[in-house]
Amino acid sequence: MQNLSSTKEDILFDEEENLLTARKSEYSKTLAYYVIKRIIDILGSLLGLIILSPVLLITIIAIKLDSKGPAVFSQQRVGKDGKLFTMYKFRSMIVDAEELLDKLKDKNEMSGPMFKMKEDPRVTKVGKFIRKTSIDELPQLVNVLKGDMSLVGPRPNLPKEVAEYELWMKDKLLVKPGLTCYWQIMGRNDIDFEDWMKLDVQYVKDRSTWLDIKLIFKTVGVLFGDEHAR
Repeated sequence: MQNLSSTKEDILFDEEENLLTARKSEYSKTLAYYVIKRIIDILGSLLGLIILSPVLLITIIAIKLDSKGPAVFSQQRVGKDGKLFTMYKFRSMIVDAEELLDKLKDKNEMSGPMFKMKEDPRVTKVGKFIRKTSIDELPQLVNVLKGDMSLVGPRPNLPKEVAEYELWMKDKLLVKPGLTCYWQIMGRNDIDFEDWMKLDVQYVKDRSTWLDIKLIFKTVGVLFGDEHAR
């Protein structure tokens, strides 16, 4: 497996560089698409942070009252072109969750390199609620505002997960990661790792301004319990 770094190196730009560069050209969009997408990201993330500020404040207080540790935690994720960035989330687990992971690996319910467990004992009481409602992801509006992420795009994976990608899966790294994509509205935890990657790559092929707008509204529908939006 190739080593990962904080610059555009081994994840995309390795022995398969020529093939991936060609695919990047194949999936490229017009300048207008990128400009409009960035405008939507800036306006959407700013508006979201302002409107949701009471929710953000209440969540911070609830997390601090529920368990020891910071309300927000940061984690290295792999973004566009394989570049590492710091992603923010509300903390939904106990502080030493990573140290306890080795003891739970045999209970993994997700195929592939990811770990998923429905009744994960590391998740706090508040954590269960903010995960179910996706409130734990709201700090990523800051990532969107900074330009590390987009409102719509493939969810970013951990470096150790990306290191196990098959070549075709790396196509998802040709675009900015996002808060929502096909995966969020099509079952989330009910979808295995390979199908999740297929959905992400399909988004890279399908993406357009109109699709992004539709996915944003469909995601809101899912969060508020509209089964028809799934």
